[in-house]
Amino acid sequence: MTNVPEINALKKVNLFNYDEQRLSAFLTSIGEASYRGRQIIQWLHQFGVTDFSAMTNLSLALRQRLQSMAECVLPEVVKQQHAQDGCQKWLLRLHDGNCIETVLIPEDDRNTLCVSSQVGCSLNCSFCATGHQGFNRNLTTAEIIAQLWIAVRSLSKRAGKHDRQITNVVLMGMGEPLLNFDAVLAAVNIMQNDYAYGLSKYRITLSTSGVVPAMYEWAKVSNIALAISLHAPNDALRNVLVPINKKYPLDEVIAACKHYFRDEPRRKVTVEYVMLAGINDSPLHAKQLIKVLGDLPCKINLIPFNPFPQTLYRCSDAQTIAAFAMSLKKAGMLVTTRKTRGDDIAAACGQLAGEVQDRTQRKARRLIPLRVEQQLREQKIQLSR
Repeated sequence: MTNVPEINALKKVNLFNYDEQRLSAFLTSIGEASYRGRQIIQWLHQFGVTDFSAMTNLSLALRQRLQSMAECVLPEVVKQQHAQDGCQKWLLRLHDGNCIETVLIPEDDRNTLCVSSQVGCSLNCSFCATGHQGFNRNLTTAEIIAQLWIAVRSLSKRAGKHDRQITNVVLMGMGEPLLNFDAVLAAVNIMQNDYAYGLSKYRITLSTSGVVPAMYEWAKVSNIALAISLHAPNDALRNVLVPINKKYPLDEVIAACKHYFRDEPRRKVTVEYVMLAGINDSPLHAKQLIKVLGDLPCKINLIPFNPFPQTLYRCSDAQTIAAFAMSLKKAGMLVTTRKTRGDDIAAACGQLAGEVQDRTQRKARRLIPLRVEQQLREQKIQLSR
């Protein structure tokens, strides 16, 4: 990631794109003291102030320079929905007309925000609504961190105080975070900054479908929690459900997971496994999953499938999910079954779609259903209708 951002005299820079290191480098490049970067980070993220004139511990001269050279631009909140179970979903319009979605999942002891990293997703996983929407582009750091900024401000306004804020962030929304490496890293740096949101490495989780080279690179620069979207216990099935598996098969993905926490053996990778009726939920699949995970320090999160329009799949029934979980537990594995949240406003896992100007034309051509049905037939798997 470039330390000193380029300065374009004809275009103002959006300071939401900068973590403290880059912001300090920017200030140094225009002849200001680097410590001012920390002060501006605090104004923007801790205090929620975007008006330079109100940043009173900055010199008047610096405030005037910032007014002429910089701006603080956030997406537009188009809609905010509230689910019956307390979940909230924001639809945010970006400068180019694309829209993304962000979800708040409240619990007794935490408020978890599910954040998007791309407009749509370039990985067309067949069971995910985002994949069906196609892909347009990566989000900027500003567009990623703005989701947290907006949620924090919204909660503060509703509560009238700062005692019920975001405690956890999961990069599990629209997109594959590791395919937007630099922007996501800068956003994570801001999330962890004590003068911004002060979230610990244990309270931020990055979920990846298994972009193996990027997993090794990410381990060099960050040690936040890691989740892997596995969803199948063998390569043949995972090639259909998670097509990136054709490039990075299961043995490479598991090896990268083992490497990630090599210096922190007590920490565990979260293995995400969506339960699809008749597809990946049999006793044989459970045995295969136990074998493929081997001695990986992990906790398995079984996710009941959440339907969306034109999907080919159904969710495994409760009895099947319970039996699958019991097989894993008997093998000594730590297993939880995710409670479906926010499905009445399409805010549940796998349902985020937004409004994507699809560059891939994937949605228009309806490639996913046709391809998946053909590939499943080749494996003698019949879809449950």
